Amino acid sequence: MTDAAGEPRRATWLSLAGHPLVRAAVPISILVIAGFVLHRLSGEVHLNDVRADLANASPETIALAVLFTAMSFAALSLYDVIAARAAAKGVIPPRMAALTGATSYALSNLLGFSYVTGTAVRYRVYAGYGLDFARVAVLIAYSWSGLWTALVLILGVLFVTHPQGISAVLPISGAAETIMGIALLGGLAAFFLYLRFGPDRITLFGNDLTLPAPRDAAALTGVGLVDIGATALTLYVLMPADLVGNFPLFFLVFVAAVALGVLSHAPGGLGVFEAAILAGTGATGRSDALAALLLYRLIYTGLPFALASLGLIAAELRSNRAAIGTAARTAQTIARPFVPLLASGVALAAGTILLLSGNLPPVGDRIATLERALPLGIVEVSHLAGSVCGVLLLVVARGLYRRLYRAWITALLLLAIGIIASLAKGLDIEEAVLMAAAAGVLWVFRKAFYRVEGAAPLHANPGWFLSIAVLFVALAWIGLLAYRHVEYRDALWWQVSWSGDASRFLRASLSGAVVLGALALNSALGARGSRHGPESIPDAVRQLVAKSPESDANIALLGDKSFLLDEEGRAFLSFADTGSALVTEGDPVGDEAAGTRLLWRFREMADREGKRAVFYAVSPKYVPTFLDMGLAVVKIGEVARVDLIAFTLDVPAMKDFRYAHNRARREGYQFEIVPPAAFATIAADLKAVSDAWLRKKQGKEKGFSLGFFDNEYLANFDTAVLRAPETGKIVAFANILTGARVELSVDLMRYDPEGPNFAMDALFAELMLWGKAQGFKWFNLGAAPFSGSETHALASPWQRLGSFVYEHGEDIYHFEGLRSFKEKFQPVWTPDYIACDRGLGVARAFMDANLLISGGVKGLMRKGGVS
Repeated sequence: MTDAAGEPRRATWLSLAGHPLVRAAVPISILVIAGFVLHRLSGEVHLNDVRADLANASPETIALAVLFTAMSFAALSLYDVIAARAAAKGVIPPRMAALTGATSYALSNLLGFSYVTGTAVRYRVYAGYGLDFARVAVLIAYSWSGLWTALVLILGVLFVTHPQGISAVLPISGAAETIMGIALLGGLAAFFLYLRFGPDRITLFGNDLTLPAPRDAAALTGVGLVDIGATALTLYVLMPADLVGNFPLFFLVFVAAVALGVLSHAPGGLGVFEAAILAGTGATGRSDALAALLLYRLIYTGLPFALASLGLIAAELRSNRAAIGTAARTAQTIARPFVPLLASGVALAAGTILLLSGNLPPVGDRIATLERALPLGIVEVSHLAGSVCGVLLLVVARGLYRRLYRAWITALLLLAIGIIASLAKGLDIEEAVLMAAAAGVLWVFRKAFYRVEGAAPLHANPGWFLSIAVLFVALAWIGLLAYRHVEYRDALWWQVSWSGDASRFLRASLSGAVVLGALALNSALGARGSRHGPESIPDAVRQLVAKSPESDANIALLGDKSFLLDEEGRAFLSFADTGSALVTEGDPVGDEAAGTRLLWRFREMADREGKRAVFYAVSPKYVPTFLDMGLAVVKIGEVARVDLIAFTLDVPAMKDFRYAHNRARREGYQFEIVPPAAFATIAADLKAVSDAWLRKKQGKEKGFSLGFFDNEYLANFDTAVLRAPETGKIVAFANILTGARVELSVDLMRYDPEGPNFAMDALFAELMLWGKAQGFKWFNLGAAPFSGSETHALASPWQRLGSFVYEHGEDIYHFEGLRSFKEKFQPVWTPDYIACDRGLGVARAFMDANLLISGGVKGLMRKGGVS
């Protein structure tokens, strides 16, 4: 097969692999299989047996597991210390790097998505030391490299040495296993040789990447060996000895279980990790194995989370108590970036505890005590309320991660209800204390959650709902395990009695599932709060537009947008609200440094309101800022600017315009510039021309990034008109947008369909010559949509889609013809971008912008609706 044929096929496979349905199918498949395996392997295990095994766990074993956990987290902290030394020498103090690394892993291990949550928090910390996005990305890449090189080294050695038992789980021959091991070790050796003798920098996916020194890479690998080994040993010492006598075999099972847990997207790999360990060690029906896995979760996940939480609380209290000082500033630097992650983890843990408690039988004879003190109805309602609060806490955890004030209020309310429900449904004093402690943690960090009108505290994206749905199902499975001995019958659903624990579990699980489904549907339908409407144009905006060298800044005067102004009036952003997204129009206008700060303020405002931030039609100037935000930056076209200093009609490419210009002058047509003060005298004539033009084009007015006919808007500008001889009737017009005598462009450019067919070309030629005579340097011809999109198979899917639309969308919108028209002027082309959330966020951002410009897809498809 030829390369030409192979390239599209590879592109098809790449696109298919990146399809959202394909990406979702992988974790869902893993979860379904894991659930089936976990249910089968649990056999006839009874909850009482698991409780007994937990009670019989030896203190020495638990102490050893805690020791290995400490070793693992010490290694996790050293990842960042070594990476910071290599990527940002002398910038980040080693102590801060160690605390950041250990704390981020301690918190993100509970939530899962450590590559998102932990990485985002580390970026916030390191950016506070002045590191830009590129250097932080390199630092994080260095720290991750230690884990992978260590894993390659361990697996390579295991495959080469053939420890007893490994061949039983690898369906390959000994020779093939040896070859795999040699290949892994050889690749690792080649990597280190390249670091030693190769160049210091490489280009990867178009980006320059500084490689670590061999010394740093070796140190990271050593830390990785300690990390991986200690993590595996934590579970190894807890598991029954007869199941894990062969450590190399157990290690392979452990690594596979961790990998499957990551792929499943479940919080901490819950359920999937356990199923893989039980299946890999042959622990069918073993209550002691389930008890060991529970202890592992408590020790390796719960204990570091609790310690990190206490440390952050202490740091916050210290920073609040000290008015000034290095210690206070250091405490605040450590604590603040981790607060959203901590709060989210606290809510997730509290919700898990409430659900787990509702799914298990009450402890001891506490229910008998309640029977003498409370009516049965209160106990039943409290049981349902506790489980529903648990589900809501799982959902509101994401709002806390986004620092939403309403999420904070909602979480405190849910925790208060949880405290009452814990006591009323089974005198669960320990559970009530934990709920109160969780509320206390949130209260300590109350300043981190700022008030936002219109924020949606219970709104979550599909990925979060998938994760908490997995957690909910895993907790429900524990309930099924607890009541395995109860014979199922329909009467259980409505049976109400003091001994009806199984019935309460079934009703609570159903209620929780209904609430979770309703919230997921509400989020899918895009429920939002209040919307920003168009604002009157502030005087500061008008002044900044008048000073701006970019002519398209004048679109801010259209009257259909809201504004975000710099406190000192040095820059502004114009934007519109679709209800689900805040969309800016163009770059910030004004001072560049102030504009950069405004972009961050805008992103924070959108985040506070639970909406997506979309930056539409932005130039390359602010692309680094958008990358710092972690957004996708997608090219949507190119803007053409003509050098007016060198412009002339006396070139072959301008023959049509030269002809129209000369003919209009011969026949007596008059070109005139009407100042804003005289606009009222021609408004009615212009409206007649505009209406006739729209009827001819079968289009409708657009908006947002394109002007529409509005007397108040057009009265801000000079208007170029072409008048017919003798009658003086206006046959064509254009409003002139100017940028501080530097750049010139037009917005509405319309002609009378009954007038001469050369009117538009003649008016355009006159405008170009007038601009040159007035001393303008550039004439902005506007954007050519999708022009310049990349067609390479390894380009992003959105670039390839843009290229396809550009090449094949001629019947809908003359993309290629528009580019060819502007190419006649030999312009300078500048990329035009949209910056937005990654993945499907790009498609949604295009729809948001289209909704504002064209009024929806129908508006976009109208050929004549373009100004």
